[in-house]
Amino acid sequence: MRLAEVLADFGGIYTTHMRTEFEAILNAMEEAFETGKHARVPVVISHLKCAGAGNWGRTVEVLDLLEKTAEHQDVSCDCYPYSASSSTLDLKQVTDDFDIFITWSESKPEFAGQLLADIAKQMEIPLMDAAKALQPAGAVYHCMDEQDVERVLKHRLTMVGSDGLPNDPHPHPRLWGTFPKVLKHYCRDRELFPLEEAVYKMTGMSAQRYNLSDRGIIKEGAFADLVLFNKHNVRDTATFETPISVADGIEYVIVNGNVSYQNKLVAKERFGKFIYRDGINFS
Repeated sequence: MRLAEVLADFGGIYTTHMRTEFEAILNAMEEAFETGKHARVPVVISHLKCAGAGNWGRTVEVLDLLEKTAEHQDVSCDCYPYSASSSTLDLKQVTDDFDIFITWSESKPEFAGQLLADIAKQMEIPLMDAAKALQPAGAVYHCMDEQDVERVLKHRLTMVGSDGLPNDPHPHPRLWGTFPKVLKHYCRDRELFPLEEAVYKMTGMSAQRYNLSDRGIIKEGAFADLVLFNKHNVRDTATFETPISVADGIEYVIVNGNVSYQNKLVAKERFGKFIYRDGINFS
């Protein structure tokens, strides 16, 4: 609470990785909202989801709480378009309720890229013992329900973000696939929302939420941050097995008015820069 109090004086936002996304998720949300209310700042819940098989279907409750809170408080969330999360291999999350994919292991690197259940069978030991033997390690947890993902994605208060880990030796495919997957699977195939809304959730909505002037919009005088894509064939190609894979259908990426990507070729020069919300200048 006391740390959040500082934010109001600087026009900040309380962006939270909640205490839990499992059984006590509603309590965790209420704690986050109370923190924002106490500090007098907006609240953004990062990668909102209902994790764990026992939690599947509870986005109905979760989004109802978000919506009711939004009636009297400035709250929103973001999410990524996958029913699997990614982190280090956490023994508290080891279960046979859903698949756990091992992305890397320092102690037994030969098992990277396999399911924990298959590794346990090969080692002829229980699941938990296999997890302990792999430590330290990384994992992808297929711990969510697809209907929950769709409910959160299409909600009016949801922004789209990748939550990607660029330095992970075997990243979650969300790092490379988040935005084209929204455009292809959820917009074009599933028709969760119109193309304009899908783009807005990735651009203007986020820029407005974080008070980044002249970003995320196309107008004269705004920063020329543009992605030119073919709406008929844009698609993600990143998979859990091969997560580092360039999307199809992206023709150009323009950063601050400079072409940084064209025909699957990345420019040698980097045109990006740190950007700050309105009223903040560290130069």
